[in-house]
Amino acid sequence: MIALNNTMPGYKINEYLLVLNPHEELRHKIHKVQEKFAIDYQNVTALNNMPNIPLVKFVQYEMMESKFMQKINILAMGFKPIKVELKDYGSFPSHTIFIHVSNGSAITNMVKEIRKDSGRLFKLNEDNKPYFFNEPYIPIGRKLLPWQYEKAWNDYSHRHFTGKFIADSMLLLKRPIGQKKYMILPRIEFKNLYIPQTLQGNLFAS
Repeated sequence: MIALNNTMPGYKINEYLLVLNPHEELRHKIHKVQEKFAIDYQNVTALNNMPNIPLVKFVQYEMMESKFMQKINILAMGFKPIKVELKDYGSFPSHTIFIHVSNGSAITNMVKEIRKDSGRLFKLNEDNKPYFFNEPYIPIGRKLLPWQYEKAWNDYSHRHFTGKFIADSMLLLKRPIGQKKYMILPRIEFKNLYIPQTLQGNLFAS
């Protein structure tokens, strides 16, 4: 539940999700897994899971959008494309089953950079701080009941999945508080450029 205490009345607040997005063929393959999971284990939430790797989730005033978008774009200019390899399944006992990223260190480092340089812009207030995904994964089943988790993990711990893609950009998704459907904002490309420290300091100044 998102706490909206101590916010400014009349100002629109959105949920935002920054993700790495696989290519279309791989997204379709992952979505098929999510659909089967939803049917086999009566987990409707699996149908709402997006076939991507979440990096940061936060809520913020819409009027702040251009400011944090600018900072994310400049930060991404210094990122280089990443080869992402998906391998089999993992879990967070006792509520989540996901597709494992076998070479996740580069993504973890990316999240650390985003947190260090842009994290404060994602904080709405003390009750609504950003959540940074320190372990990269693609969710299959979330918010599982104990019986769903035990039965599903007994199955998926022995299943195999493989896939790979080049992450050369990020997507920022947004939706108004209380709604289910995300809107996709413009693609944020990785350009592997050198950003001088002095320029970063000016760009990331409050």
